[in-house]
Amino acid sequence: MDHRTLIASIPPETKDELQQRSDIAGLKHLAIYIGALTATSTGIVLQIPLWPLLILPQGLLLVFLFTLSHECTHKTPFRSGWINEAVGHLVSVPICLPFTWFRYFHLAHHKWTNHPTKDPELDGKPRPDNWRSLAVYLSGWPYWAGMARVLVNNARGRNGAAYLPARQHRAIRLEACILSALYLMAGLSLFFTPLMFWIWLLPALLGQPFLRLYLLAEHGLCPPVANMLENSRTTFTNRLIRFLAWNMPFHAEHHAFPNVPFHQLPAFHHWTQAHLKSTSDGYTRFTADYTRAIHR
Repeated sequence: MDHRTLIASIPPETKDELQQRSDIAGLKHLAIYIGALTATSTGIVLQIPLWPLLILPQGLLLVFLFTLSHECTHKTPFRSGWINEAVGHLVSVPICLPFTWFRYFHLAHHKWTNHPTKDPELDGKPRPDNWRSLAVYLSGWPYWAGMARVLVNNARGRNGAAYLPARQHRAIRLEACILSALYLMAGLSLFFTPLMFWIWLLPALLGQPFLRLYLLAEHGLCPPVANMLENSRTTFTNRLIRFLAWNMPFHAEHHAFPNVPFHQLPAFHHWTQAHLKSTSDGYTRFTADYTRAIHR
């Protein structure tokens, strides 16, 4: 059974229930997340005993804001549209991900998931297929360099990707200019205080490999087919990672039915579990499988 047949088989009242967004569920999750990030940031700023041990948790909380930004492109974490927009733009700042541009980039990814030449996440290039390319990918360098190019091109009005609608070109350019100004100010602040280095730059650099590995599991080793239950992977993992990633380890479910908000994905999993084609029992198992594939 492919994802279209599966969705068609779900009773209409159940589909309506699965698509119910909730400000309460979204804001509760966000409050706990921001509370944890505030705690680690405060510990670093105040240099409490053993404060360097907080740098990695700080980095993980920062880089995994990507998963919330991603959800906001679908307008699903919160029922109120303005909250989705506001949160999406705000959390994209520390991860250098222009939110308006990313929305259309990501929608194109959903349309052409895992297509070797049309999926913009692949950009016509294979996923890491040797040890060197895997090391470079995990370092996060392609991401940071790629986002720098996107910001420069967007600010100059030179990003003519087909998936970007002409009506959004002005907003995308303005967004890039604002973000560039913010990053310039953050960079200049380093001449006066190392605060940005300790609570943002270093943590984000250290956290990026963990996010890269998580993202690699979403579609790595999955076949380039149209069935979302096969070209996307659901990874069975613990509650902490599911919380950190806003339940996106249920990734085949997300691609099969993007209108399902994060807090309903576990319920939707009960409908998909017998039909999933690509799964892994945790990220350690996926990593082992991926490295074995590279070795072969």
